[in-house]
Amino acid sequence: MSDLDRLRESALEANRALQRAGLVALTFGNASAIDRAAGLMAIKPSGIPATALTLDDIVVVALETGEVVAGRTRPSSDTPTHLVLARAFPTTEGIIHTHSRAATAWAQAHRSIPCLGTTHADHFHGAIPVTRSMTAGEIGGDFEAATGRVIVETFHEGPINPMDVPGILVSDHGVFAWGPSPEAAVTNAIALEMVAGIAIDTLALAGNPGPIAGELLERHHARKHGPNATYGQGPAA
Repeated sequence: MSDLDRLRESALEANRALQRAGLVALTFGNASAIDRAAGLMAIKPSGIPATALTLDDIVVVALETGEVVAGRTRPSSDTPTHLVLARAFPTTEGIIHTHSRAATAWAQAHRSIPCLGTTHADHFHGAIPVTRSMTAGEIGGDFEAATGRVIVETFHEGPINPMDVPGILVSDHGVFAWGPSPEAAVTNAIALEMVAGIAIDTLALAGNPGPIAGELLERHHARKHGPNATYGQGPAA
């Protein structure tokens, strides 16, 4: 298999994984895979359900220009958003977009997801932010690229490290998540939907219990993501 086909296969599997995880209904979602050395991004085609995708359907575009370099289909309408994020977050090699139910409810409520417990802290170093609402000019112009720019703006203004909090809610819209590989991006999208649902249930039960203690947040996030992480099996002996 060529390097190009391996990139397309990675994107194909990420899109199928989103569907298997129940994060995508109909065609509401997409995944991309990035090859930085080659300057390429592979992404789901527009309007084709993940269950019907084949390798030949996956579109490859140039990271710098967005020009289609391989594929027989039209790329996802969200491709410009993926490209903006890929350029702004240089350690990202996989990007996910979904309209998963619980997380999208938070996005439509214009509310960030507070870090209420260790399940959240294991994956996200603090609250999952929500973007500002887009302006009429942004909506009427290059909407998809503007969506990416609003996401980047949110992280810059935080400031928030996008690899510490690898996901965001886009107001009135849905979810974007990312990671150092397409597989990691899928995992982060699954985790984001899970903590969104848990947060809704927690607030329903307890009103506003307040965020997790800072010490507990740091302990749980560091055990998976810190320089001395202890979670998992580590490298083979």
